[in-house]
Amino acid sequence: MDKNSRIVVTGGAGFLGSCVVEELKKRGYSNIFVPRSKENDLRTPETCRKIVDKADVVIHLAAKVGGIGYNLNNPGSLFYDNAIMGINLIEAARREGVKKFVCVGTICAYPKFTPVPFKEENLWSGYPEETNAPYGLAKKMLLVQLQSYRQQYGFNGIYLLPVNLYGPGDNFNPESSHVIPALVKKVYDAKERGDKKITVWGDGSPSREFLYVEDAAKGIVDAAEHYNGHEPVNLGIGQEISIKDLVTTICKAMNFNGTIEWDTSKPNGQPRRCLDVSRAHSLFKFKANTPFEDGLRKTVMWYEQQRKNNKLL
Repeated sequence: MDKNSRIVVTGGAGFLGSCVVEELKKRGYSNIFVPRSKENDLRTPETCRKIVDKADVVIHLAAKVGGIGYNLNNPGSLFYDNAIMGINLIEAARREGVKKFVCVGTICAYPKFTPVPFKEENLWSGYPEETNAPYGLAKKMLLVQLQSYRQQYGFNGIYLLPVNLYGPGDNFNPESSHVIPALVKKVYDAKERGDKKITVWGDGSPSREFLYVEDAAKGIVDAAEHYNGHEPVNLGIGQEISIKDLVTTICKAMNFNGTIEWDTSKPNGQPRRCLDVSRAHSLFKFKANTPFEDGLRKTVMWYEQQRKNNKLL
């Protein structure tokens, strides 16, 4: 990559994508194209060929995503849309002579029972957790495609595995949001109604790792600039927190003193998530800099301000 490279960022107007675009601009890249989904359906090969035309680098962030509830209700479309978008885009990039393809995968690709911390070499040691397996497997097939294309065509494609993201600008729609924005909205709504309790899915025992979105963007651009290998690479902070402790932390940050009721009829999801992040540091010196408490505070403050200004429901 050089400062004049034409860079296409799919999903570049989204939560993570907007941060990646901003990080690119900070580093002096100005020839950036962000295809919008309303005009560009990446499920069609013709559209993919059009958007990668004359591109030097493609950073593929576009995805259909959601939390446990959304995954349970939409397994077919999650598999098809995520698989076909990536397959079409990688093939188009190869045909059009794109110099580098950066594919952002998902932590959901790991097996349900993976030794903690998750190491990249364990990616194929079992089947993903059932509620997000269609999404995780669809994204993991793109790793297979990139490695196959590297072997046969010499195509320079890299594959990154970011852990759960959070931060200002996240998706707070309860129908499709992930755990942190879903909990922040739940607590805010409870306070607004004067409720004395909130109900949370599962039993609180699973753990998760969370990466602040701006740190994730820096890691993706670091890899785009400095990594050209075939191995998948984790992006995370290397620390986990139980869902029980997460709920308590969010309630404290939002000054909610009510009780927490656990709905154990609902699924827990994957038992634990915590990454080994040594490969990213070794290969392109990535290290997350935002402590979880600081990132969570910024997220809560942003959301509360948006609600006060009636910009979010």
